[in-house]
Amino acid sequence: MPLGTLEVLLVSAKGLENTDFLNGIDPYVVLTCRTQEQKSSVASGKGSEPEWNENFLFTVSDGVTELTLKIMDSDVGTADDFVGEATIPLEPLFLEGNLPSTAYKVVKEQEYKGEIRVGLTFTPEVEMDNIGVDGYNFQLSY
Repeated sequence: MPLGTLEVLLVSAKGLENTDFLNGIDPYVVLTCRTQEQKSSVASGKGSEPEWNENFLFTVSDGVTELTLKIMDSDVGTADDFVGEATIPLEPLFLEGNLPSTAYKVVKEQEYKGEIRVGLTFTPEVEMDNIGVDGYNFQLSY
């Protein structure tokens, strides 16, 4: 597994199931990359077609194979409702370095619940062990 930085551009979602019967949903996303977790802002009043356009950075270490996006509905006074989630395999990203904004299926209990759009960029960590002047490897010999 490559080491480096994963940049996630959380763009939008559409067709999300409305889990709020009285009002539209107020969705937010919990992004998880192995043990690291980050949360988007709440798209208040945006219902099933939210837009975020937010960036998130994760440190990629050994064993990271996927990014999970869990969509929640923010509720006041009660527990937030689970809307659905998307799991994105990262292997294609490690090979390409950059995946443009793409729609991924949101599922809940194996049923389609809409889609979420994200862009991904992977920046590999540069090893500085044997890099010399102007990037050439060198060793001292006596």
